[in-house]
Amino acid sequence: MSAEMDALTVVNQLRDLAADPLNRRAIVEDQGCLPGLILFLDHPNPQVVYSALLAVRYLAECRANREKMKGELGMMLSLQNVMQKSTSPGETKLLASEIYEILQSAGKEEAEQAEAAAASCRRKAQFFLGSTNKRAKTVVLHIDGLDDSTRRSLCEEALLKIRGVISFTFQMAVKRCVVRIRSDLKAEALGTAINSTKVMKAQQVVKTEDGGEVIMPFQEDSEVLVEENQDIPDYLPEEESPSQEPDKAVTRVGSVTEGMGWLNTAANFLTRSFYW
Repeated sequence: MSAEMDALTVVNQLRDLAADPLNRRAIVEDQGCLPGLILFLDHPNPQVVYSALLAVRYLAECRANREKMKGELGMMLSLQNVMQKSTSPGETKLLASEIYEILQSAGKEEAEQAEAAAASCRRKAQFFLGSTNKRAKTVVLHIDGLDDSTRRSLCEEALLKIRGVISFTFQMAVKRCVVRIRSDLKAEALGTAINSTKVMKAQQVVKTEDGGEVIMPFQEDSEVLVEENQDIPDYLPEEESPSQEPDKAVTRVGSVTEGMGWLNTAANFLTRSFYW
């Protein structure tokens, strides 16, 4: 079998392996496969070049791969060469251009995600601190059932929904929550919200004149109307979560092991061909 046919065979196998999302991270992390694909982009056989571009396009679909691919020596330059080469077929140029744009925007995507996270933090800070210049009061709650992080999260969600809550801090060791609220908000509203979780019960801790503390239960028969806050900060959605599309996480029996075997074969071929 000729060397050219060997190259086409290997690049086609890499293309087929890259088509499986479960293999994409491994191919990019391999020390020989990604540099080998870049070298294939300069191959004299147009079929080898196009097949290599398809493999690179599959690999670029994984967001986690893009930064590494963009920074790989020769990647962006080789794509530009394919785009500018007069002998490259039109379909090949379009595919190379598409890949180039995807990788070129990789850094911008990271910056946009960081900016979105920072904006979310700013909105959250505004929610907690925006009313601190108004008249406010502090309420100390003793919360039966505040035992772990899960219960704490439920408590946070309940308090975040109340319009007039400025800030709150937890003292998990003593099952307490110190809440700063607007002066016109009744403390009973906090108790109603926390009691609505059905797994926790709130009582108010009141200071006595002699400096001691008294735990006062909220009246169970008094229903306090809780005004919900409609301006709760936005939260960033999780991307590429495998749980969101479980059907795409299923693969054929044996495909991973077979894929890794072919990956090793391809890597060995590339090592022999380009690194001797």
